[in-house]
Amino acid sequence: MRVSSLLTFCVLIVLLVGVSGCFSSNPQDIHAFLKPGEVAVTAKEYVLQPPDEIEIHCTRVPEIHLRRQRIRPDGNVTFEGIGDISVAGKTPAEVADLLKKQVSGLYTLAGDKPIDVHVAAYRSKFFYVMGEAYLPGRKVYTGRDTLFSILADARPNPMAWKSRIQIIRPSSDRKVKAKIFEFNLKDALLRGDLSKDVLLQEGDIVYIPPTPLAWVAQRVEEFVRPIGRAFSTVSIVNRSSTGGSGGGGY
Repeated sequence: MRVSSLLTFCVLIVLLVGVSGCFSSNPQDIHAFLKPGEVAVTAKEYVLQPPDEIEIHCTRVPEIHLRRQRIRPDGNVTFEGIGDISVAGKTPAEVADLLKKQVSGLYTLAGDKPIDVHVAAYRSKFFYVMGEAYLPGRKVYTGRDTLFSILADARPNPMAWKSRIQIIRPSSDRKVKAKIFEFNLKDALLRGDLSKDVLLQEGDIVYIPPTPLAWVAQRVEEFVRPIGRAFSTVSIVNRSSTGGSGGGGY
């Protein structure tokens, strides 16, 4: 038993050391992120994509005034008397210019901006919270999403390694590495240290890893659970095969 216990202890130590050094974060990567005190928002302009919804304001053109449309998967919206308009990949201002050209043959529109296009529902831009949290998942990007507010909403659970939360900005270019830095939520809470609080952009990932002990427990559970299910299935089969033949002795 002593040898077995010693071996188990050594395996756990190796696993703990391995998981504690498995992050590839770089403290300097934080400079790729904007900070709440430096800018008001992270998006300079909003690019429309499905399934965003837009609403048109133009009192002189009743066919489109106050009409609200969800952008279809083909990137188009449709208005009576005008037909399909391709709006995906365009800003609201560009869509307004396109509508102005479409209706200019039917109506006389005075002024520099006779048509306004409003985004009625923001539904195409997201960032992601993954790992040990009560409320992980895909989150709607607003342009003013601070890391601290995101973690407050996601609520890391007791298994979370709060001092090594990973902030990841993926790269679409294979030649460019993703930007990754660590955020110590414990310091932020206990010392009021928000020096690493940043604004997230569309597509960013907040990964809340498990503590080393929680990670080991998860690996053990992954190994033990299928074995437990297999034995449970065998036990049920054995009971069903023996229980039906000996119950009639009255």
